[in-house]
Amino acid sequence: MSKVPGWLGRVGASLTRVGERLDERRREAVAEDELPPVPDARVEARGSVPAPPSYAPVVAARPDPVAAIPWGIRVAAEAGWRLLVLAGTLWVLMRVISAVQLVVLAFVAALLVTAMLQPTVARLRRTGLPRGLATAVTAILGFVIMGLVGWFVVWQVMENLDTLSARVRDGIDELKRWLLDSPFHVTESQINDIAENLSDTIGTNTEEITSAGLQGVTVMVEVLTGILLAMFSTLFLLYDGRRIWEWTLKLVPEQARHGVAGAGPRAWRTLTAYVRGTVLVALIDAIFIGLGIWFLDVPMAVPLAVFIFLFAFIPLVGAVISGALAVVVALVTQGVFTALMVLVVVLAVQQIEGHVLQPFILGRAVRVHPLAVVLAVAAGGLTAGIGGAVVAVPLVAVTNTVVGYLRAYSKEQEARLAPPPHGATALATAPVLPPSAQRRSDGEEQS
Repeated sequence: MSKVPGWLGRVGASLTRVGERLDERRREAVAEDELPPVPDARVEARGSVPAPPSYAPVVAARPDPVAAIPWGIRVAAEAGWRLLVLAGTLWVLMRVISAVQLVVLAFVAALLVTAMLQPTVARLRRTGLPRGLATAVTAILGFVIMGLVGWFVVWQVMENLDTLSARVRDGIDELKRWLLDSPFHVTESQINDIAENLSDTIGTNTEEITSAGLQGVTVMVEVLTGILLAMFSTLFLLYDGRRIWEWTLKLVPEQARHGVAGAGPRAWRTLTAYVRGTVLVALIDAIFIGLGIWFLDVPMAVPLAVFIFLFAFIPLVGAVISGALAVVVALVTQGVFTALMVLVVVLAVQQIEGHVLQPFILGRAVRVHPLAVVLAVAAGGLTAGIGGAVVAVPLVAVTNTVVGYLRAYSKEQEARLAPPPHGATALATAPVLPPSAQRRSDGEEQS
């Protein structure tokens, strides 16, 4: 019996030691979790970075660079590089056009002449003439009329040149006498000094004047070449314009071909309306201003009327130049009073043209904002001179028509290809009958 308590004591002591060892190991595990791990030499040899300790502060990951840039800056950058591409394309296009400026202007002139003569070809074909004969008759008559107009202007100028020069000398003498008697205290010696300075300037710049004359000869050659190109282009456009347009459509991508095919005839109608309306308005201006100049006994009334007709094709600027030319001729030949009367006639006719004739004749077909007209004429004149100023406004009118049609066509295509409405959308877009029709339908259902 004495051995049993001793055995029990030894068992209890063994259990106590086991518990102490378990507690010690538990404390060692907790301490290992709290302390940084010891780097392994083999891991460092492989070049791996050890994991950070658990007590290290959490660092947020760097965001994507695209997400870090604000939305507005991204939109501006996307629009910016596209605008740069468009600007580069336009610059290259303008360089190409400037390199072949004569050909481009000749073809554009042919388009304008074709738009003016095409209705005549259509009328002749409706009478039964073949296409070739109708084209030949129209082209020959058109070219003969334009040639006669040019010859008439040159003939009238040459016929009245001596009279005009004599009257200009008389007008200069009269101006000299007016300056001497005026309150500006101008002396005869000052007038003679001005005349002498002008003579010296002309004498010292003889080389420049000669080179300008040679350059004028080159310009005349280029003008004749452009006229021949325009004539041949007009013939082919009158005879085979539809086939040329169909061939041009084949160069357009297939997805955009239907829209371009619809915009083409509308652009041509706009161009035709512009050319025919401008010719009619210019003819009315030339007739009425020419009659006013003729009644006031201003020399070269007919050539001035022809100049007014030709300059009317340059919007805004042409009317000012032709009217100023008529006033100057009246001033140096007939005096101040006649010049003022010519100015009144010119302003009256131009006001009637701007507020009555152009809105009535051109109508809605060629409705362009005045600011667009001014900017187009200025840009065309700076780019290609007089030819660019003439072409600028019809180009803007045609572009306006094409852009408007393509916008409407794209909206129609989007509406056609959109999925049909369903659910609440279908109920919201369902057509609503007027009350009278709704009562009628309810009565039919009850019957």
